[in-house]
Amino acid sequence: MTLKDVKIGQTVKVKKISGEGAVKRRIMDMGMTKGAEVHIRKVAPLGDPIEVTVRGYELSLRKADAEMVEVE
Repeated sequence: MTLKDVKIGQTVKVKKISGEGAVKRRIMDMGMTKGAEVHIRKVAPLGDPIEVTVRGYELSLRKADAEMVEVE
């Protein structure tokens, strides 16, 4: 399951980040590292972007980026 598939209000744990190079590095720099807990706060009306809470701060992710984050 990826972060894109998680419903509003759920809290999940990051299992793996796929992707290559700069995109993967940028996601990890935002605090999305293995084992981090992520709470889904809001999803925009058309599904893009997704607002999450990770490591105590709010973060907005595009669907394409959320698809790269595998969660459990």
